[in-house]
Amino acid sequence: MRERLRIHVNGIVQGVGFRPFVYRLARELGVGGFVSNHSGGVLIEAEADGQESIRIFCARLKAGIPPLAQITEFSSEEIPPIGETAFSIRPSSHDGLAHTLISPDICVCGDCLLELFDPKDRRFRYPFINCTNCGPRYTIVHGIPYDRPLTSMKKFPLCRECGKEYNDPADRRFHAQPNACPACGPSISLHLSNGDKVEAEDLVEAVVSLLREGKIVAIRGVGGFHLAVDAMNQEAVMALRGRKGRAEKPFALMAPDVESVRKFCHVDLQEEEALLHPTRPIVLLRARGKNAIAPGVAPGSLDLGFMLPCAPLHYLIIKDRFDALVMTSGNFSEEPIAIGNEEAVERLAAIADYLLLHDREILQRCDDSILRVVAGERRMIRRSRGYVPAPIFLPSPASRPILACGGDLKNTVALVRDRTVFLSQHIGDLDNPSALSFFEHGIANLGKILEITPEVIAHDLHPEYLSTKWALGRGLPTVGVQHHHAHLASVMAENGVEEKCIGIILDGTGYGTDGTIWGGEVLIGDFKSFERFAWLAPVPLPGGAAAVRQPWRMAISYLYSAFGREFLNFDLPFLRQRTREEVTVLLEMMERGLNSPDTSSCGRLFDAVSALLDIRQAISYEAQAAMDLETAVDVSFRGAYAVMTDNAFDGGPLPGISLFRAVAEDMMSGAPAGKIAAKFHQGLGEMFLRAARSARDMHGINTVGLSGGVFQNLYLFSYILKRLREEGFAALTHRLVPSNDGGLALGQAVITTSARLHNPAPQ
Repeated sequence: MRERLRIHVNGIVQGVGFRPFVYRLARELGVGGFVSNHSGGVLIEAEADGQESIRIFCARLKAGIPPLAQITEFSSEEIPPIGETAFSIRPSSHDGLAHTLISPDICVCGDCLLELFDPKDRRFRYPFINCTNCGPRYTIVHGIPYDRPLTSMKKFPLCRECGKEYNDPADRRFHAQPNACPACGPSISLHLSNGDKVEAEDLVEAVVSLLREGKIVAIRGVGGFHLAVDAMNQEAVMALRGRKGRAEKPFALMAPDVESVRKFCHVDLQEEEALLHPTRPIVLLRARGKNAIAPGVAPGSLDLGFMLPCAPLHYLIIKDRFDALVMTSGNFSEEPIAIGNEEAVERLAAIADYLLLHDREILQRCDDSILRVVAGERRMIRRSRGYVPAPIFLPSPASRPILACGGDLKNTVALVRDRTVFLSQHIGDLDNPSALSFFEHGIANLGKILEITPEVIAHDLHPEYLSTKWALGRGLPTVGVQHHHAHLASVMAENGVEEKCIGIILDGTGYGTDGTIWGGEVLIGDFKSFERFAWLAPVPLPGGAAAVRQPWRMAISYLYSAFGREFLNFDLPFLRQRTREEVTVLLEMMERGLNSPDTSSCGRLFDAVSALLDIRQAISYEAQAAMDLETAVDVSFRGAYAVMTDNAFDGGPLPGISLFRAVAEDMMSGAPAGKIAAKFHQGLGEMFLRAARSARDMHGINTVGLSGGVFQNLYLFSYILKRLREEGFAALTHRLVPSNDGGLALGQAVITTSARLHNPAPQ
């Protein structure tokens, strides 16, 4: 008897060679029927003699999918056989709302690399070589199903040879939507910073020569522009810093291969796997003590951020030419990355000496992703190119489509449909008009591509966040989500946990339900609600935002909270750099409550200690003081400041002020800064561990979630995670989204699935 199944498959199954895989499998097994793309994924009808043939077909269909494919839904139903013995690939159809997933952008594959450097191949040294197993995806698409007419390749008609590949199910370029060659595809061009074209026999060789001369070249890549210089040329690196307006924040680096990275950094097996992953993230690695990288690349840092080439053009420039290039985002400091040719000429003319352009439009702005390997896991720091728009799945479905607006720093947004959360690429800090425009553009484009129209908007409680103001002005029902509750929900959702958890949530700034600035919190909660179990004892934030930029202000605040005005008589190195008038003004502000809101921020405690130890008095980028304090740690020292008494602790303020007092007393006694930094980190960890134990004893909860930007501190995170496990806790940590505010939108989204809606005021 003949059997026929109708099979629906969803996930990342379009543009990744899934249909030709199904076609070849069916032909091999003698199965008739067809396969087709549609809005809900892939539709297959398979017919054969007997159930065993169909069973084998389905089993191999699930087990042998192409490398870039991901199946998230698989269903089948029996239908009447029609006697079909041939198998075909039918044209795509758009029949209803899009529910399929778009593949993220993927680095050039091994097969294409072999062709790229094969003088006999027709695509020899062609900068846009790709196939169904590699190449741009999300950044060139503007609709579903993922077919060439809905990508920026629409304007490049296929030549005869490319068309033959595109239509041959046996070819690895069958329906590779970006398929092209030198005869029919995109091309590169070299320009002066003013846009004038530069003629050269070999444009790639011309760029290599310019980089060797110390020039700054803006290179149009997959998700936007990079600014490139020779990483060994200190003069060129410092010129780039000056023009880009980036005083000290480390630059990203690109190397041709892992062996080159090892010349500069220690690379273990897991870090090597992260570097080689098709997503091609920037991986933070511990630098070797002596290496040839210019000191201006990452001043004062123990780490270097390396990535391997993503695009064929990168390989052409760097392979056999450079051991490392600086490849930093093509923008002026803190602005969105440039993506268009005209935009680059306008925005990067004052930074780059030359621009290497191409004519394949980038439809979705997408920065490089950043991660590091900690405690045996890859931990996201910035989730963008290579990972977006791959979804995260919720434990329970949302009843209606949701837009979550994230925060104002390291912003990402999220769209939710059913159990699926689609996080946007990294948008950045919403503190300038271009970033806010990118925020709005990102929301509109993600909604358009995924065909999701939100019916409710989630936002942070902070009334001055631009993301909050934007959300409240849309005329839709809204849900305000407390910042640290969103952090807790984010790490819970990522780990598929719904029951109540203890959350140790440590960051720089979050608007509290009491109107003060939180940031050193122990919460108990789930997706529906939370309570604040413990928190760092509040101290004044003298000057508000000025105290974030100038950590010495926080050192004054903590000194005053710990010792009163007595500290004015202390002989502290950092105080010698401040005038008596400066300090007195701050004391009067705090005593009168003028522009000195209370804060329980753990980030500000790190700032205070960093300034007190005279490590960092003012910052040029976020968390710089805390990062420098971590760098100062003597990792060989074991010992913690013990500031929690043996008396019972049943919640409430934690003695961060006493911890700071211990630091100050050790410093005045002449203890080495490295030892003090180690004792501070371990003491802070023990303090929050004690709070978690008390919460467990009182509430019977054994699961602890760790979230917030402070947990990007490698030393503190590793210490707390190890101690929690030693104490028998089940620890939830981030891997899929950042622990910083880049993961807020996920938490906001999952909280909103069960929240009461706030209807907007009448317009």
